[in-house]
Amino acid sequence: QVQLVESGGGLVQAGGSLRLTCVASGRTFSSYVMGWFRQAPGKEREFVSAISWSGDSTHYAEPVKGRFTISRDNTKNTVYLQMNSLKPEDTAVYYCAADLPEAVVSGVAGYWGQGTQVTVSS
Repeated sequence: QVQLVESGGGLVQAGGSLRLTCVASGRTFSSYVMGWFRQAPGKEREFVSAISWSGDSTHYAEPVKGRFTISRDNTKNTVYLQMNSLKPEDTAVYYCAADLPEAVVSGVAGYWGQGTQVTVSS
């Protein structure tokens, strides 16, 4: 099975940056993609970004395009989300997910991290 652990969240002022990290352990598969979702209070969990195992394919939700960058280091079983030009509306709990591509993008990934809080003040 796969265990995912996120870190890197915190409090930042608008316009600032944070880098989230997700470390995968246990049995993983090269066919899996990894992605990030976020959930704000009173809102449904929403897709943020995803990346293929090779890193040659990435996807971003429209609100974060041009500001967030997803990457992965397979030697460390780690995926990153670099978040720049943060806005108050980016405030949410961010979750790492892993599964086959269709499952991740649709929000029904089989494996999820515990979440890390990102708070952007203005």
